[in-house]
Amino acid sequence: MEKIYSRTKTIQEDKVSGFCPGCMHSTVVKLIGEVLEEMNIVDKAVMITGIGCCGLHMDYIAYDTITAPHGRACAVATGMKRTSPDSLIFTYQGDGDFASIGLGESISAANRGENVTVIFINNGIYGMTGGQMAPTTLLGMKASTAPKGRIAEEHGYPMHMCEILNQLTAPYYLERTSCNTPQNVIKTKNAIKKAFQNQLDGKGFSMVEIVSNCPTNWGLDPLDTLDFIEEKMLPEFPLGVIRDRSKEGV
Repeated sequence: MEKIYSRTKTIQEDKVSGFCPGCMHSTVVKLIGEVLEEMNIVDKAVMITGIGCCGLHMDYIAYDTITAPHGRACAVATGMKRTSPDSLIFTYQGDGDFASIGLGESISAANRGENVTVIFINNGIYGMTGGQMAPTTLLGMKASTAPKGRIAEEHGYPMHMCEILNQLTAPYYLERTSCNTPQNVIKTKNAIKKAFQNQLDGKGFSMVEIVSNCPTNWGLDPLDTLDFIEEKMLPEFPLGVIRDRSKEGV
């Protein structure tokens, strides 16, 4: 019988996921492991996690990882890549960590064109710390710190990180994907693989922004979050390649 699918060996079998049921973090972590295996670079990989839900899987992955102070993952990744240039260094960060608390470090690393990869999970809210409003929270979307919903005049507008980084000269590759459909899961995997390959080729800064869900803090059934992504999140954060310098002959 032909084998169609095998569980990635980068996830330890005797460990249990810390993610809430239906959370797409689990899907993304699986995709990262599959890509590392397929590219035969598990032993070269080092993941720097931010603080929050993005760090919940550090206990059950079978490759090197380190936790950075809140928001400082890109700064830590910069130091690690410069001192270990043959390693594959990537950050795994949520919207609060990457786009709020770590905004200065994130933009500075991108502006320098650091040869690192960012996996950025955009679920529109702070997850682990209590459902506070994040930089990516939609207008009208309720949060523990915005019980009446996000109001532009009071809180500003959702931040679009791919488009913000696209204003800089240095970034090599920026793509926004999702895992809300099987087709988009495949596209996300391909984007992660491309971002990792860019780093191995010395191309500089790459980021994959993944529009995700948070059933717990959205207050929705996991299946209903798929509709919310399609109807609310994706019109605000359209999917696609924002920049790919390889197509410019760079």
